[in-house]
Amino acid sequence: MVPRCQVEVLYFAKSAEIAGIRSETISVPQEIKALQLWNEIETRHPGLADVRNQVIFAVRQEYVELGDQLLLLQSGDEIAIIPPISGG
Repeated sequence: MVPRCQVEVLYFAKSAEIAGIRSETISVPQEIKALQLWNEIETRHPGLADVRNQVIFAVRQEYVELGDQLLLLQSGDEIAIIPPISGG
């Protein structure tokens, strides 16, 4: 069994509105694919499905594609969900 860790999920702008919170701590496997991590978060806040293709996902302040790359997480890591920055 893969050990689990506690990570801090930070929600910004639209994602915070959808989730109804600014941050939360969740328990996830230490080894998890980026898309699986997103799915864990989306399970808690199904409305995030609406912004899935628009958000920037960052792990320890590094941008991550929502795909098959394996993330090695440790307790206390920050996961940020950042909606697109609109400009003009």
